[in-house]
Amino acid sequence: MVGLKPSDVPPTMAVKFLGAGTAACFADLLTFPLDTAKVRLQIQGENPVAQTARLVQYRGVLGTILTMVRTEGLCSPYNGLVAGLQRQMSFASIRIGLYDSVKQVYTPQGADSSSLTTRILAGCTTGAMAVTCAQPTDVVKVRFQASIHLGSSGSDRKYSGTMDAYRTIAREEGVKGLWKGTLPNIMRNAIVNCAEVVTYDILKEKLLDYHLLTDNFPCHFASAFGAGFCATVVASPVDVVKTRYMNSPPGQYLSPLDCMIKMVAQEGPTAFYKGFTPSFLRLGSWNVVMFVTYEQLKRALMKVQILRESPF
Repeated sequence: MVGLKPSDVPPTMAVKFLGAGTAACFADLLTFPLDTAKVRLQIQGENPVAQTARLVQYRGVLGTILTMVRTEGLCSPYNGLVAGLQRQMSFASIRIGLYDSVKQVYTPQGADSSSLTTRILAGCTTGAMAVTCAQPTDVVKVRFQASIHLGSSGSDRKYSGTMDAYRTIAREEGVKGLWKGTLPNIMRNAIVNCAEVVTYDILKEKLLDYHLLTDNFPCHFASAFGAGFCATVVASPVDVVKTRYMNSPPGQYLSPLDCMIKMVAQEGPTAFYKGFTPSFLRLGSWNVVMFVTYEQLKRALMKVQILRESPF
């Protein structure tokens, strides 16, 4: 047996909420450079600074990270980390931490288990709720990850820090600028949440029902890896459009649909899968770290809660 034993008492909603946000932050700390590489590859071909300077060309995941470190400094792959952690504490806490609770709300009374439709509906609901709350943090994160800093010349960095980014975007683009790209992000996260959380839920359930694995690390690892792959395959096209639209200056695209049409016209349909490899490396590794940590945190937090409530 690997890790803590499952608690006899089901985890509370508060434990799931806190555990999901904390686990997601830990996963972000380990995989953030992969996410930054994904963003740079997705916007390559539209960034005017990169086109003008002709100094920044990204090739592959490792090549992108190495190029960033060489041209922008050692910390550049972690551009936007603060906003990223802010995003996860609000975003993952809702979409993952509240998933089981929302699923129970949609499950008919007396049913032995939740149907696939119920799980998908719960995933879409928590995904949409999470985006609505966390969208400003996502906008700021993407802006930092996409900004190129090549010293005194060739830089498109315009924010001195995370809080300055919130203020500047609100001042220059209005408060609605902080919610730019909400629609494509809701679409993306409805897909991602269903492909990610629902896939994990179903895979874990089947592995346990057929006694292929016990409720411990190997089961959590296999379920999380499968969830990460499914999420990457179905979400990449929407993710590329979301990244480009959120990173675009005012007036470049009329809408997410306009962004999609221009992207296809200029770069072809393969543009939808730009950055697929870093997306998979990011989502696959992120899901494994997040879900494994989440499962252990739930058990640890429940043990702490039981000990606090115990009279001895």
